Amino acid sequence: MMRRAYILLAFVFLLAQTSCVWVTDAFKDFYREIVIGETATVIASRAYIRSSYAVVAADILEVKRGDILDILDETVHEKVKWYRVRAHDEESTEGWIEAQNVIIGSLLEKSRKLAEEDKDREPQAKAQLRATAKLRFSPEISDDNVLLTLEKKGEIQTVFDIMGWKYVPKQDVSDNSNERQEEIETVKQDKKQETIDEKYDIWYKVRLSPAISPAPAGWIFGRQVELLVPQDIMYYQFQGKRFVAWHRIDSSDSDTYTVSKTSRPGSWVVLSRSNSVKADTADQEPDFDEILVFYYDKYSEEHVTVYRSGEVWGKLPLKVGGQGLNKTFTVPLRNMNGEFEEKTFTISRNARGHMQVIPPSDVPKFRAK
Repeated sequence: MMRRAYILLAFVFLLAQTSCVWVTDAFKDFYREIVIGETATVIASRAYIRSSYAVVAADILEVKRGDILDILDETVHEKVKWYRVRAHDEESTEGWIEAQNVIIGSLLEKSRKLAEEDKDREPQAKAQLRATAKLRFSPEISDDNVLLTLEKKGEIQTVFDIMGWKYVPKQDVSDNSNERQEEIETVKQDKKQETIDEKYDIWYKVRLSPAISPAPAGWIFGRQVELLVPQDIMYYQFQGKRFVAWHRIDSSDSDTYTVSKTSRPGSWVVLSRSNSVKADTADQEPDFDEILVFYYDKYSEEHVTVYRSGEVWGKLPLKVGGQGLNKTFTVPLRNMNGEFEEKTFTISRNARGHMQVIPPSDVPKFRAK
């Protein structure tokens, strides 16, 4: 009787194992149908197609950023994913390449769609990486939305465009911790207003040049991004305000968003943001709450604030137009009915040749709820 029981248990165990293998194989086949037959674009500045994925494999073809490869197969070896690929060279070289060196076509298409959304928008600011970061196709941390990894290499960093940003509520601390509740009670007792940094994380929507990545756009977690505020005006960020968007207005140079260490000081229109929470939800928060225009007097070698809006409730984008000394800039501002209207400001010179800003007559001022 005992022998029959052991035989029955052995049969059930074997059946369970067989079923698990069948399910696993079915999943693998489904996954392979998604990947196999796609193309991959090389994202590394330089990589090699190898004879196999073994450590002692030979390098058989060098490929460079932007090269297109056909995916023939995929495998995971020692927890590292590899693709078997075919190159588009004269010999149609086939071999293995590490997955981290390429981006598959379906992900590249998602990045291109993000770039298409901002094709008519000017960059709002410039930035660089604080640390190695994941470029994602949505503003959230997930294993399923990674486009590629951007490396921070050395002190010299590649600059990229900030096209926009989004506030996302911070995740609550674990239930067995009283840290968050203590913070809330402290704020109440001190009658302090909760800050943006305390309540939200920020994600930046970025645009990348082909020299950095074949994927032209994506989202980067804000803590990994350093905004490159122009050096000649960065010290004018006062009283908890920080500059979030800017545009140089006295130059026809192509780079009107940042200045190198050798660039001369200039005149700027700047959007700034306080660190105070002003709305009930992240989507309702203003992108900026003050407009500034700095004029650089080359004779006194000092900046003069020729316009300060007071508190407003604004959304991106900042758009600058005009030529030479006569410029305009336009921003969407919320009116007292909660609707956003585009308002255009005119920049010109007075009789003495000094810069002046003529605002629209009905600039709506910020009003708390």
